[in-house]
This record gives sequence, structure tokens and C-alpha cells, in this order.
Amino acid sequence: MDATAEFYDGLAGDYHLVYADWEASVRRQATALDRIIRQHAGESARRVLDCTCGIGTQAIGLAALGYTVTGTDLSPRSIARARAETEKRGLDARFEVADLRTLNVPGEPFDVVLSADNALPHLLSAADLTGGLRRMIAHLRPGGLLIASIRDYDAILEDPPAATSPVVTGESGRRRVTFQLWHWDPDGRTYDLELFVLREEPAGGWQADVHRARYRALRREELGERLRELGMIRVRWILPESSGFFQAVVLAVRPDGIGASGDESRRIGPNAR
Repeated sequence: MDATAEFYDGLAGDYHLVYADWEASVRRQATALDRIIRQHAGESARRVLDCTCGIGTQAIGLAALGYTVTGTDLSPRSIARARAETEKRGLDARFEVADLRTLNVPGEPFDVVLSADNALPHLLSAADLTGGLRRMIAHLRPGGLLIASIRDYDAILEDPPAATSPVVTGESGRRRVTFQLWHWDPDGRTYDLELFVLREEPAGGWQADVHRARYRALRREELGERLRELGMIRVRWILPESSGFFQAVVLAVRPDGIGASGDESRRIGPNAR
């Protein structure tokens, strides 16, 4: 199994513990994304493909707001949980297992294609990143909006951290603690992440689970330039203080003249930048 899929398969049952209050985060993120979509794609943009949906953190909230949502992810266990969480809430959304690098969702193209919560930095090579972005673009209708969020690596790379602060939650009267250790490669851009989930035992003591993944720190300009090279227009970044979303968000629009491969098939007009 792909190492990233294995990471999220192992984490699927505990992923909500990454958030201090997952349910509140689902609602808060959906509210912010809804505002972004309405402002930058218009009121008629209702069909959303969340192509790295995980356990449904963004997809569930958008479905609750009335969007027609399709979610895909390379982790089968995450998809199974997303389906269960959606059904539990009486919502309607479609979920399928798919790797972003080979994504092929049949049917009409989408108004919005979304990849949130730092998924793109799992694509470690330039070829994989380009391939994943091309598959996102291929599923957008002309004039459709691409939305992606990543950690603020521009700030992180100024002083690369070794760890994150612990998040403490409670379940069944016992504490749960999550935190991350980051092990940086000599290149200063790639790192191995260890996510610790500590569970307080009924009789005292703690049980620890460790989940490991690999990332490449992706600067905003690097991602924005890649989207421009693939023919996308109106590429811009929105930071949390103005978007209300918890990570930096990049937006890009698919013009009429872009092909399914993510390359221009004719000259794009003067609004391109």
C-alpha cells in the first residue's frame, strides 16, 4: 500500500482528535469555504469535488450547507468513515477511493475542486505535484474554481519546528493527547512527521499510537506558479485573517482555453495573470 494511504488508514479512527473540537471545526471550515465559493465562484456554484477528503472534515460541512459533494481519497478506511459520518447525519454525499495522481471521476465537470488540510505537500516530487494538479484541473468546468489549502510553509521555513503543541481532548471521561514531531531532511524542505495519539487508560497510565507520514514544505509562490504554468488564471492567495479558514488558501480559475491535460489549447485572454 502507498505509504500516505497507510498513514491515513491507520489514523482514520482517530483523525478527529487532531482537532480540539472536530464537530465545531467541520462547521467553521464549511462556513469559511462557503463564503469563498460564493465570493469567487458565484451563487450558482453548487457541485463540489473534494479530491483529498479524508474522513470528510470539509465535505460533510459543505453537504450540510446544501452543496452537491463528491469526496475522494486514497485511504479506504478514511472513505469508509466519511460515508459513516455522513450517513449518521442524514446527509447526501458520494465518496469513492481514488488517488489524486490518477483521479478520474466520471460525469459532468465540477464547479469547484477542493484539496484542503495540507494534502498537496504529500506529493513529494515535482512530477507528482504537477500530475495531481492536472487531475484537479481536468475535473473543473470552464470557469470553475480550484481551491487548495496548505500549512504556512513560508513562515515555517524561516525557523523549521521540531514539534507541534499538544492538543488535549476528552472521550468517555478520559483524556486524549495528540502532538507531532517533525524530522527535517538535510535539504531543509522535506520532513518526516510522527503523529502521536496518547490515550489515558481507565486504570491509569497511557497508551500511545504513532502514525508516520512524509511531506515536502511547499511555498505559496511555488504552488501558485505551478498553477499558472498549467494555464490557470486569477491565481491568488487568501490568508486566514481574511478568509476565516485555518490555513492559507490558494484560488485559481480554469479558463475556457485550457485542456483536460492542464495545458492551454488556445491563447488565453487579457485577464490571465
